[in-house]
Amino acid sequence: MTKATRDLIEVIEGPTALGGGNVEALDYGKPFCYGDERVTLSYADHIVGAAQVLVEDQNGGRVAYTGDFRIDGTPVLECDTLVVEATYGNPQCTRSFNVDVRELLVSMVEKRLRHGAVYVFGYHGKLQEVMQILHNADVSVPFIMPERVYNLSKVCERHGMKLGCLTHSTQEEAKEMLNENLPCVAFYHMNSRGTVGLDAHRICVSGWEFRSACRQIGKKEHVVALSDHSDFNGLIEYVRRSKPKQVITDNYRVSHGEILAREIHKRLGIPAAAMPSPN
Repeated sequence: MTKATRDLIEVIEGPTALGGGNVEALDYGKPFCYGDERVTLSYADHIVGAAQVLVEDQNGGRVAYTGDFRIDGTPVLECDTLVVEATYGNPQCTRSFNVDVRELLVSMVEKRLRHGAVYVFGYHGKLQEVMQILHNADVSVPFIMPERVYNLSKVCERHGMKLGCLTHSTQEEAKEMLNENLPCVAFYHMNSRGTVGLDAHRICVSGWEFRSACRQIGKKEHVVALSDHSDFNGLIEYVRRSKPKQVITDNYRVSHGEILAREIHKRLGIPAAAMPSPN
């Protein structure tokens, strides 16, 4: 795994999570020889530390696994066998918004900050991306977050992300700002959405939005279509550029792998099959 992935696991699962196994932390592009095979991690545009995996055997055979990725920032690996993610592997999962979602997100946050605190809900990795987007747009209010989000954000900063003014939610300054509804952005995991910031302005970031870049889901709550996965068209485009002889789709998440495998064969003429579903 990459060094960033190792560090993130230690925060999420605890410092002893990897203690029972042998971990080789690799830089992107640095080959690791294992038996007669060579393993190389390649950058993937997803959360910090995300990687594609290329395995080459002694006869020149190449097997690539994309992991999760966005195609615009991900180098395509040419290979004989491609294992590709299928989170949005259904043709209905396409985004054709005539709007820059990041600019829309910044505009929404800035507008709501005029009325006090703004709560942002998302999953680990996505929250840190939002921090970086807002920081790059010069949104300079304090970013407040609970312990785990804070610790994960610090890992992301150590690995190159610029996230702004991070404040732990237990600090007196943070408590005062949230209690008095002063301008700040509070970042919480999506699982906290039902218990935190119920009366405040709230923004949820989710990739499961395909009809519009933003929609209202409550009196002061919206969901914004910010995704860290390629949509269906991006998945098909990666396969086309990779030029594999065969494709295996990762059917783990939502069982779209079977659909994607059929579409790859129909549209590109490449033999494709889905991994068995874990269910």
